[in-house]
Amino acid sequence: MEARDIIIKPLVTERTTELMAQGKYVFKVAKTANKVEIGKAIEEIFKKKVVSVNTINVTGKKKRMGRNVGKRSDYKKAIVKLAAGETIEFFEA
Repeated sequence: MEARDIIIKPLVTERTTELMAQGKYVFKVAKTANKVEIGKAIEEIFKKKVVSVNTINVTGKKKRMGRNVGKRSDYKKAIVKLAAGETIEFFEA
């Protein structure tokens, strides 16, 4: 699996911007990727040293439009901690 296939997109929310102050960045990743693959993909794409990776499987919410019931997609989220002093400029802009 290619690095660009593993990392789908960054997740930028109020909570994740607070985590950036601690050197942690949050990404939506492929459901089949494991922690080692995610860490290597981040190091390859951003050229930064990864200290740790935590993953969370997020269940999609049920949503209604009138009497029709649907469901958002399930996805996997990864919280990546970088080495001290390193940042990803992509998030800072």
